[in-house]
Amino acid sequence: MSGNLPKVAWIGLGIMGSPMSENLIKAGYDVTGHTLERDKLERLAAAGGTAAASVAEAVRDADVVITMVPASPQVEAVAYGPDGILENVRPGALLIDMSSITPGTSVDLARAGAEKGVRVLDAPVSGGEAGAVEAVLSIMVGGEQTDFDEAGPVFAALGRTVVLCGPHGSGQTVKAANQLIVAVNIQACAEAVVFLERSGVDLRAALDVLGGGLAGSTVLARKKDNFLNRDFEPGFRVDLHHKDMGIVTDAARAVGAVLPVGAVVAQLVAGLRAQGDGGLDHSALLRAVERLSGVRA
Repeated sequence: MSGNLPKVAWIGLGIMGSPMSENLIKAGYDVTGHTLERDKLERLAAAGGTAAASVAEAVRDADVVITMVPASPQVEAVAYGPDGILENVRPGALLIDMSSITPGTSVDLARAGAEKGVRVLDAPVSGGEAGAVEAVLSIMVGGEQTDFDEAGPVFAALGRTVVLCGPHGSGQTVKAANQLIVAVNIQACAEAVVFLERSGVDLRAALDVLGGGLAGSTVLARKKDNFLNRDFEPGFRVDLHHKDMGIVTDAARAVGAVLPVGAVVAQLVAGLRAQGDGGLDHSALLRAVERLSGVRA
């Protein structure tokens, strides 16, 4: 590994975090990771990283700390307190939170970091598990230009489209908009699938031709096989999209933006979760449309 590259601590090795951390290792970074699942720590070690027994141990010698955890409470749990990042990382380090959380949480974290001499970027991602594995994520960033520039090589190892969207919290605001668009798009695709099948059309052929026209989208391209095969193995869980729809509806209310279609889809996601499908991929919105249409129990 190159001695010129910063030492990275990675906190959170889930569906997204594991392949992302491994891409940094492949790019030559020295990565020390911590997560709650022992098998994920073993996976990191097998990929060439170093497993740490705690957050404090992971971040102690790090130049860059990256967090990738489910929601605001988990970010706060790993960032604050005597065993958290801010109390144990060296002053001058760069903390990049790549979780999808509320903009307000990101603003508060940046403020708390500044008090400890720790620079902070919010840098949520879009692209799902496949994008994480292929290192083609879209990364939307909030924070200072100088910190963004410094983080550029790290981001380049993780994604393809990397944009500074504005001050702290801006990355999370753009991610909330992303999740609104994705959920509405999946819902529209799911409704189209049920409509097409009910009409007796060859579904594969129909989705192929739709994908080549104005109805085509990254969502349709990525989720087409999920729809065709009824394969809802999670790339991005309904539970997490439910959380994100709460973020976007709350944030929109705070700024006076009205999201009528988004509000309906947020309720449909909530309904899918209430029926026990929270652990499935968000393309399982198809199951909800099928139930409403009387196609399946």
